[in-house]
Amino acid sequence: METAVQLTNITKRFGQVVANDSVSLDIKKGEILSLLGENGSGKTTLMNMLAGIYFPDEGEIRVNGVPVTIASPKDAYACGIGMIHQHFKLVDVFTAAENIVLGLEEPGGLDLKAASAKITEICGKYGFQIDPGKKVYDMSVSEKQTVEIVKVLYRGAEILILDEPTAVLTPQETDRLFDVMRNMRADGKAMVIITHKLHEVMDVSDRVAVLRKGRYIGDVPTAETSPQALTDMMVGHAVALNINRPAPKDPSPRLEVKGVTVYDALGVKRLDNVTFTANSGEILGIAGIAGSGQKELLEAVAGLQPMAPGASIQYHSIGSDAGAPGEELVGKTPLQIKQMGVSLAFVPEDRLGMGLVGSLGMTGNMLLRTYRKGSGIFTDRKGPRQLAEQVKEELEVVTPGVNFPVRRLSGGNVQKVLVGREIAQQPSVLMTAYAVRGLDINTSYTIYNLLTEQKLQGVAVVYVGEDLDVLLELCDRILVLCGGQVSGIVDARTTTKEEVGLLMTRFQKEAAQS
Repeated sequence: METAVQLTNITKRFGQVVANDSVSLDIKKGEILSLLGENGSGKTTLMNMLAGIYFPDEGEIRVNGVPVTIASPKDAYACGIGMIHQHFKLVDVFTAAENIVLGLEEPGGLDLKAASAKITEICGKYGFQIDPGKKVYDMSVSEKQTVEIVKVLYRGAEILILDEPTAVLTPQETDRLFDVMRNMRADGKAMVIITHKLHEVMDVSDRVAVLRKGRYIGDVPTAETSPQALTDMMVGHAVALNINRPAPKDPSPRLEVKGVTVYDALGVKRLDNVTFTANSGEILGIAGIAGSGQKELLEAVAGLQPMAPGASIQYHSIGSDAGAPGEELVGKTPLQIKQMGVSLAFVPEDRLGMGLVGSLGMTGNMLLRTYRKGSGIFTDRKGPRQLAEQVKEELEVVTPGVNFPVRRLSGGNVQKVLVGREIAQQPSVLMTAYAVRGLDINTSYTIYNLLTEQKLQGVAVVYVGEDLDVLLELCDRILVLCGGQVSGIVDARTTTKEEVGLLMTRFQKEAAQS
């Protein structure tokens, strides 16, 4: 098989941190290569050097056997390399066609009609489904991702890099994406997929390359390996890959949510009459495609989101009489909820925007949760530092020290700090939004086990997740949101991935048919 890209002894440093240490790797034409590694192992950094976002400190890059210098994304495109990032780079008010041609210098000026024809031709060739004239703000996440992929193909990319491409897709959308990737492979394209989902690695890739702590460990044909063997390669020792799910013990209502409707700042309805109960000693999963109201629901319960009149969120304390009315949380601020004696922990989707202060270290961020515990005018700094050291050790947070600014840590390590801090509060209700997003498989299983431990201690755990396989293994019940409405609540032990996937798109399909 012909080599498309050859990386030789690539090294990249950020200050004292060596992100990539003398990495040598080949990417072949007509092949899908999975790039695996724990958080902070240097996967995205390595690919960002191919995409022209970073420049290597040492080493050589060859494309089609010719040494090249890639100092910008423009240089990368000139070499036929295009990267589809985890966070899309699209202009919402532009159409698909306008986004795809944005920044290109076409001879004779811009001809949108000709561009749309070329886009339709690319879509037909590989199996994409996209309307060139559709505005980005009207698109689903899957459609936006399609625009990003077509954008790099339009620019002549023969080597495509996809960073966590399935993070926010339904199972059906993931299957469609993989079909398209196989079509591109058949056309001779070279593809690299960065993902933490091992079942997807086994499903779509031809070969797997593993990085560990910035170093290249080796590669193996996908047909000759297993998820367990790949995890052991990534971590460097044997890891147990099973989620323990004990049956709920004496579950009783902890949160009763009734008729919650939420509008955003523009007056768009984000939640529509949502009703459910979260029980103690149970993990309630919340599934839905991105933007279905998961974020707004957790924020409403936490007192961060105003609700339309008629909503009720009742909290039942531990040991309260069955059938007795609970304490009403609607209209209360997070501080008022805490002063009522309700111990509610929340791991938000926006880690650094809402969850942590990026300029502070781990100690400072622990202090944010405990500063009122000090006596008199003094805050207790000893406790937060001990807690920071404990979280660092137990969750293996990679940081130069507990006072190092968290914004300078990798995304996975930031998430560990946030989850560790919230669980340490010993809550009675623990709500997590995408608690393992961006985390490697080893750390993800640590988090799953922590959530199960909370469940066994009688905590009502609400887990918003994007990986349906995990939701089906970890949770006791799954509430499915679609377009801000509850499209179903199913037993996680007896439902199927396909049933949940269909519930995730049910209201959209009904709206399209009516």
